[in-house]
Amino acid sequence: MTRLPTLGPRGEGWVALQAVALGGALIAGIVALANPGWHGTIRIVTTAGGLAVAALGAELSRRAARDLGRNLTPLPHPTGDANLIETGIYRRVRHPIYGGVILMTVGWGLLATSAPAIAIGVALVPFFWLKSTVEERWLEARFPGYSAYRRRTSRFIAWPD
Repeated sequence: MTRLPTLGPRGEGWVALQAVALGGALIAGIVALANPGWHGTIRIVTTAGGLAVAALGAELSRRAARDLGRNLTPLPHPTGDANLIETGIYRRVRHPIYGGVILMTVGWGLLATSAPAIAIGVALVPFFWLKSTVEERWLEARFPGYSAYRRRTSRFIAWPD
């Protein structure tokens, strides 16, 4: 799969697909909350674990958005006045917002006791891998130093040195 579709001049289709997936996870979680299928100890564990995982994802995304500053855009194509950010969380991770969204979605599924929401969160991993592959083609074309940056940083998760 060397040539993925851009799904629009700035990747609008990727954002639309992402919105559908996240909406599906939200609805699945709400349905599960209305009629929880998990009870007792497992419910306590999934609630606590879900809160922790979702909070970690939210913090990762918040820090990434802060570090991007005016470069933040929902679209995978960089804006005309964008700069390559290699500081803050971006010193270690190329796509921390995607990693954060994955964690928040899985955390939401655990919190809501929704197997479908958890499955959507897991399915976001290959989805964001593909989306970030398209995004990185644009970033490499725009920023001469992006290839070197990509080689020295992780895609979604900061692994210890």
